Amino acid sequence: MITKQEGVEGFLKTGCGRCSHWNTPSCKALFWMKGIKQLRAILLKTELVEELKWGFPCYTLGGKNVVMIGAFRDYFALLFFKGSLIADQTGLLVSAGANSQVGKQIRFTDQKQVLDKAASILTILNKAIEIERSGKKVETKKVNALVLPEELFQQFKTNPEFKKAFFKLTPGRQRGYQIYFSQPKQSATRLARIEKCIPLVMQGIGIHDAFGRLVKT
Repeated sequence: MITKQEGVEGFLKTGCGRCSHWNTPSCKALFWMKGIKQLRAILLKTELVEELKWGFPCYTLGGKNVVMIGAFRDYFALLFFKGSLIADQTGLLVSAGANSQVGKQIRFTDQKQVLDKAASILTILNKAIEIERSGKKVETKKVNALVLPEELFQQFKTNPEFKKAFFKLTPGRQRGYQIYFSQPKQSATRLARIEKCIPLVMQGIGIHDAFGRLVKT
């Protein structure tokens, strides 16, 4: 991570600092900044404490993460850490990913959507706060063992340090890579994806750590 911003105010001026697009017109956070500021204004009306985590504004209760703001290529969003527990009558919450059992998001593609849905957003935020205050935890289903592609095992044989780093990753990050590496039908494409991700794995970085920004092959 490029740690060039100072707190949330720094983020608002220069972006998240997670990649080389920091403080440039290509920064996704800066591209969506008008809408992000509208979300922040709503969040600051709650009792949540504002912090900077993983380069983005994160809002906590009693030191526990409740929700954070994220910026993606096609949208910006509120990311709820226990979103699956929120009873949502608005239909705004969507799954964070195909394999996510915990987090949910509210996605936006312009500032007006935030303003139009402000009341519903605040209602969902208050529900998230009450869930965190109650101490409820998400019960996740047991997932099947990883089925890793043969190309990955080939890399493990030639690069023991890479193998060691991969199995040091959290189970969720391992599964994220397993899904990403296994998607292509062609062996050459699978191998290209693996080789491109080796530097990320060696740093302990997951494929989805940059809020959905996949390494493109």
